[in-house]
Amino acid sequence: MMRRNLIFLMLFVSIPLFAQKWAVKTNLLYDATATVNLGTEVGLSPKWTLDLSGNYNGWTLSDNKKWKHWMAQPEARYWFCERFNGHFVGVHLLGGQYNVGGIDLPFGIYEGLKDYRYEGWYAGAGLVYGYQWVLGKRWNLEAAIGLGYVRAKYDRYDCPQCGEWRGSGYKNYLGPTKAAISIIYVIK
Repeated sequence: MMRRNLIFLMLFVSIPLFAQKWAVKTNLLYDATATVNLGTEVGLSPKWTLDLSGNYNGWTLSDNKKWKHWMAQPEARYWFCERFNGHFVGVHLLGGQYNVGGIDLPFGIYEGLKDYRYEGWYAGAGLVYGYQWVLGKRWNLEAAIGLGYVRAKYDRYDCPQCGEWRGSGYKNYLGPTKAAISIIYVIK
């Protein structure tokens, strides 16, 4: 068993990785909302990359307002010039869980959220457009916007604090699914 693993490891290490390029990133817009986030992107070919980002916000705000959630968002990107530089388009998936209440979200996503608490999961997909600027040998800046569809399952509770269950349902959402201004460190 150990010999087979050693052979596999030697084959994997001997695969040429010189054409690969990796990057790690953080979305400054998520950082501004106290949402911890980290992304990584890997070059698959001269014009294709795979991006995977995740975020987590586990905080209860003042007056027991909740904005707790986690999300994973994989994304395949096609670069018009070269990867990690210039214009790109892509397709992404997203999914996660949430527990929010006592706040007022924009775009009428959950009307009555100020008086109720919603807890559940969501999944969706979308299209993205972005641009990446090279700032230096290892640093880039990226702006991206995505539009898509999200299906959410929720349980509704009376208020953010007391928590008496008031029913379940589904919510369909069509609109922005990604907004990013990211600082990127490129690893060759």
